[in-house]
Amino acid sequence: MRKLTQLVLLTTALISGPVFAEMKIAILNYQMALLESDAAKKYAVEAEKKFGPQLTKLKKLETDAKSIQDRLMKDGERMQQAELERLELDFKQKARDFQIQSKDLNEAKALADREMLEKLKPKLDKAVEEVLKTGNYDLVLERGAVVDVKPQYDITMRVIERMNQLR
Repeated sequence: MRKLTQLVLLTTALISGPVFAEMKIAILNYQMALLESDAAKKYAVEAEKKFGPQLTKLKKLETDAKSIQDRLMKDGERMQQAELERLELDFKQKARDFQIQSKDLNEAKALADREMLEKLKPKLDKAVEEVLKTGNYDLVLERGAVVDVKPQYDITMRVIERMNQLR
């Protein structure tokens, strides 16, 4: 609904011609401005260090489970019952461990991401406000609401630069 409203406003502005001839329009990719900031890039590196070992463990669990599954598929018919049951039990345990650890990792990463957003959002909002004020724009649209835009109307890089200047 929001995008439709923005599209209607933009269409009205373009159709109205002379009335809006002096109107200053800008486009902002809010998500890109956030993710391309120095603070977000720093967070990404820190998150990789923090969650990297857990991700490595998950990949090892997945590889181990896959090799057990492959062995069961390949040699399962020729195995003794006890060996077959032991491998099936081992596979099920690794699959459960993978699910639990994957869920825990996803929850921890989501929590860390939310905390980062809470910390960066005020900074981003301030940077956007300052760029809008200095540019004296009449209409600012989210990049997702626009099909195509000329680079001179896109203020995303200016917002990123301003955000990087804020401390």
